[in-house]
Amino acid sequence: MSIRIQQPQPHDIVSDVIQIAGVAGGAFEASYNYVVTEGHDEVRGHFMAGDGVGGHGQFQITADVSGAAFKHVVAYVEVFHTSARDGSRLDLTVVPVILGDAIVPGYAGYLEHAVRSGETLWAIARQHYGNGSLYHRLVAANPAITNPNLIRPGDVIRVPRAE
Repeated sequence: MSIRIQQPQPHDIVSDVIQIAGVAGGAFEASYNYVVTEGHDEVRGHFMAGDGVGGHGQFQITADVSGAAFKHVVAYVEVFHTSARDGSRLDLTVVPVILGDAIVPGYAGYLEHAVRSGETLWAIARQHYGNGSLYHRLVAANPAITNPNLIRPGDVIRVPRAE
């Protein structure tokens, strides 16, 4: 059996309701599990997938994580099936995601900001949030930023927004 997660993609910014979709199968029909965790709390569930004749079928589920007590910005969506023999996780597929509500309470989506020559994260945060000291939101939403003092013209920065 195999699992391929097509949504979310690695480092997508997600809301409190995470759409998980992909292809799974290799059996008549199998039961799969999902876990969304960031190390302190988790949300679990299960679903069925397969095409009824031993092939692969699409799946799409919704994980409501609004009640989770997450403490970190990055969480992991794990999809797997469980071994009947020993209960181990088989074909585990893991996708890291960014929890939008952990960055901006009431997260609703994000804008894309193309960096212009001379701009800093402080200036971008001041422009979008009215306060430059909130630049840490931009760093959290953009894992490619490894040094907040080093952004380049043409870089596209995701700017999380609330409702």
